[in-house]
Amino acid sequence: MDEAAFATVSSIFTVGGLIGALAAGPFSSRRGRLLAMRVTALLFIAGSVIESVANSVPVMALGRFLSGIGAGAATVIVPLYISEVCPPDRRGFFGFMTQISINVGILITQTLGFFLSYGSAWRWNLGIGAFIAAAQALGLLIVPESPAWLAAHDDVAGANKTLQRIRGHAVDTSEEGEGWGRDASGAGEEEQGLLAQHADEDADNVPPPNATSAKNEPVHLGFLQVVRDPNTRPVIIALVGIMFVQQLCGINSVIMYSVSLLADLLPISSALLSILVSLVNLVTTVACSPLPDRLGRKACLIMSIVGQGSSALVLALSIVFGFKIVSAFAVLFFVGFFAVGLGPVPFILASELVGQEAVGATQSWCLGANYIATFLVAQFFPIVNKALNSWLGGQGWVYFIFAGLAAISFVFVTWSFRSLRFHGATGN
Repeated sequence: MDEAAFATVSSIFTVGGLIGALAAGPFSSRRGRLLAMRVTALLFIAGSVIESVANSVPVMALGRFLSGIGAGAATVIVPLYISEVCPPDRRGFFGFMTQISINVGILITQTLGFFLSYGSAWRWNLGIGAFIAAAQALGLLIVPESPAWLAAHDDVAGANKTLQRIRGHAVDTSEEGEGWGRDASGAGEEEQGLLAQHADEDADNVPPPNATSAKNEPVHLGFLQVVRDPNTRPVIIALVGIMFVQQLCGINSVIMYSVSLLADLLPISSALLSILVSLVNLVTTVACSPLPDRLGRKACLIMSIVGQGSSALVLALSIVFGFKIVSAFAVLFFVGFFAVGLGPVPFILASELVGQEAVGATQSWCLGANYIATFLVAQFFPIVNKALNSWLGGQGWVYFIFAGLAAISFVFVTWSFRSLRFHGATGN
């Protein structure tokens, strides 16, 4: 496989991810979170099997494309499902499970790659994904549907029964499902929070975003409808911007560059260095999981942006002036600060800001933006990095750009949260 073919096989995953992310929200809103997750499991199985037996570039690309669709869809559906089944006061903690699971998957994959990167053993590394996806598919046979989704589709009795099953029979769930009987959308204030209006509007005079769903026939806003709707448009703008912030602060560029930075300091292979960076990311994510519920979503995002921006600035200066040990610590701090907020928090915001009739399409907008931003960074970071190094001499100049983007991101997130209100203090 030459360089062009490798680039095609790598990028086709992102294309599939974008398609999956855009389609998953509307599909899960109409057909259910559970069915949508089962479909992603089948896509993972098909993609992994095709990749493991591929004997040509087109076949490998097909497997990567199917896996990408599954991954894109899963990143939309799973955070929604977790947010809808977990206790309302623990959404931030459980919201970290998406990012923790992603980090665990990356760590397992890199560890397997370290041992299965010789000869034809790489096929096993790809094929193992089919076994994991099969286990997921079997597990989804006993997992209940989202109670909030059931209530949104006029099955209030089924929603209450499912919620009781999830919480346990000894737990009183009457307060949690209180709004379901009055509003078939199942997205009452206690569960979904309020969509904030602009600062000069009186929020008390604005109907909740799920008010249109109070009819017997459940209403779902489509991919374009949520942008046209004046109630959901401000949320879309804010969340799409936050998803771009997540990637434009440079996490993927730092992870890609971390091996070359640390290789000069630690006498171990690049594969082990990649595993080390992933381990730091996982440990930090787990350690920071209680923070969103204790400090609020905004505080975690701001800390993350400030920390990453400062680390990017230190990284740029240390590379330019040749302080390798400082560069190594800057990389580790950068990865750690990503786990504080920008890693997990953006995935849980949609379900806290819009009602059931709009949450699927909103999440699709968010993850679609995330995949586009990921593609832009992966595509243009090497080009810009090489151009700046050639023009200015030396290395590391591109991280001054990421530090500047972090400063802009700080302003944007601070501004966007002024136009959004969460139930309670979760957002502040």
